[in-house]
Amino acid sequence: MVKSGRNLTFESLGKEYEHGSLRPEDVVREVHARIDEARAKSQNAWLWVREVEALVDDARALTARREAGEVLPLFGVPFAVKDNIDVAGLPTTVACPALEHVPSESNPVVERLIGAGAIVIGKSNMDQLAMGLVGVRSPYGVPVNPFDARMIPGGSSSGSAVAVATGQVSFALATDTAGSGRVPAGFNNVVGLKPTRGALSTRGVAPACRSIDCVTVLAMTVADACAVADIGKGWDERDPFSRPDAGDIVFAPGARVWSRRLAVPRVLEFFGDRQAEATFRAALDRLEGMGCSIVEIDFTPFLEAGELLYGGPWVAERLVAGGELLAARPEELLPVTRAILSEAGGYDAMATFAGMYRLGALKQAVRRVWSAADALVVPTSPTIYRIDQVLADPRSLNANLGIYTTFGNLLDLAGVAVPAGFREDGLPSGITFLAPAGRDADLAALAAEHHRRLGGRLGATVYEVPLEYERPPDPQPSATARAERMKIAVVGAHLSGQPLNPQLTDAGGTLARAAKTASRYRLFALPGTTPPKPGLLRKPHEGHAIDLEVWELDPAEFGRFVGRVQAPLCIGSIELEDGSWVQGFLCEAHAVAGAEDISEWGGWRAYCLYREGLEGGKAR
Repeated sequence: MVKSGRNLTFESLGKEYEHGSLRPEDVVREVHARIDEARAKSQNAWLWVREVEALVDDARALTARREAGEVLPLFGVPFAVKDNIDVAGLPTTVACPALEHVPSESNPVVERLIGAGAIVIGKSNMDQLAMGLVGVRSPYGVPVNPFDARMIPGGSSSGSAVAVATGQVSFALATDTAGSGRVPAGFNNVVGLKPTRGALSTRGVAPACRSIDCVTVLAMTVADACAVADIGKGWDERDPFSRPDAGDIVFAPGARVWSRRLAVPRVLEFFGDRQAEATFRAALDRLEGMGCSIVEIDFTPFLEAGELLYGGPWVAERLVAGGELLAARPEELLPVTRAILSEAGGYDAMATFAGMYRLGALKQAVRRVWSAADALVVPTSPTIYRIDQVLADPRSLNANLGIYTTFGNLLDLAGVAVPAGFREDGLPSGITFLAPAGRDADLAALAAEHHRRLGGRLGATVYEVPLEYERPPDPQPSATARAERMKIAVVGAHLSGQPLNPQLTDAGGTLARAAKTASRYRLFALPGTTPPKPGLLRKPHEGHAIDLEVWELDPAEFGRFVGRVQAPLCIGSIELEDGSWVQGFLCEAHAVAGAEDISEWGGWRAYCLYREGLEGGKAR
């Protein structure tokens, strides 16, 4: 157990900030001192750490923003960024000194988190070019596993996991292609959230396999990881792999566990590690105690899909990141990285298409699983190895670690890795829940309840799972429980005092709050509408903040209300000024052709007042 400073979970920090007993500048100073101490002991979790003076300046600026009334959901929360994710002004090396560059623009997820009040502390160590699940493939040293320095920390997001587990940051951004955000979570007793692919933008991420890469979150609790993902998500028109519905995906776990049927491989492989098997069996018992039923399945299609990542044409995709360096200066790459990339050139176009056809067939086979089960639960990794074992046999042992992770992104699954308890030798073990894309919140609810039931330590710190987090919610609320009301944002004729507002009030709607959109929208006065209506259109690079109201309706009334919306208006996800998202009125792009752009008025009411004054001869 490592000596730990202040508890950096979101709830703990939030309480201290709210009570006025703590300031962000106090936190960054403490965090910086903790990192200095770890670096002096060659922990190797960090590659670049910002100067404390710069961190204090950021912290004071945050305080000023909050005092000015700005809503900052991640106020004063410190975080690390894996060194293959761009942060403006900080070097990106991908753990390869020859590839070092300083980007002028941050990854969009990083931008959203900073906008929400989080503070970037620095860049974390990783396996070179994100190629490895072991965490020992870095020229900057091996991050130390906080539970046993002889053991691997897991990769490729090794430094991110160690920094979170040892309480140096509240959370870390990482990436996951073959399991890089899940395996190190298991080895460090933390949560690893691998979102639906494309929900978090990968623009500004040095690619491993760009078509299946994911930005992931490592944190102490499921709730903290989900809070980060819900702020960081969103469609990115400059990312070709961004999902159009990215803003609609919800991560925050609900109060009820939806899944009671869990698929488990009929044949489980632990490579002779009886302690790993014992902790997984204990986790299954815990899940059955939660009321889940275990459904054994043929795991072959998942395994075969995973094998395509290492033994198929997707290996060739890795040349995008390291191919030029391999051709020009191969000596700049670590031997194991060089060997993998050298083999990648052996795949031609025919092999690529053959691999795609095979993956399509495997996706069809896997779909049958979801008719029998709601989610899949597997060990996060089948075993763990010592550093010397991996150095002696780097390729095959790395492949062993990925049998329960490598298929995830190829099959377009969402996943959450959570602690599953400690083995007899004192090392942590983990389990992972997976389900088809878009079911992130459902997986989070399941994973959060399992973590609550498990209890125990947070990472490698002295802190225990908090009482609030341990208390399990009612898994089956009574039918008479009040349904959760649903939110809808209105920008025009449904605003308070406007002609169509009675449609909301007559349906029992209540005004939750007035707000503004993020500065990524434009508002147009739609011609020929009765009563007059505006159209809201998302324009990320030339937008304004637009006034709106957020109303709440019971689910049935919400459905009826939305069902009455007629083209060219539609209901979609709207980003608010605080970084959160809500369903609300948008407009089809074709309808604004030739329409008056009224964005400069900041909202429909202000424009209507202007028109009334103009028509009354009182225009300004």
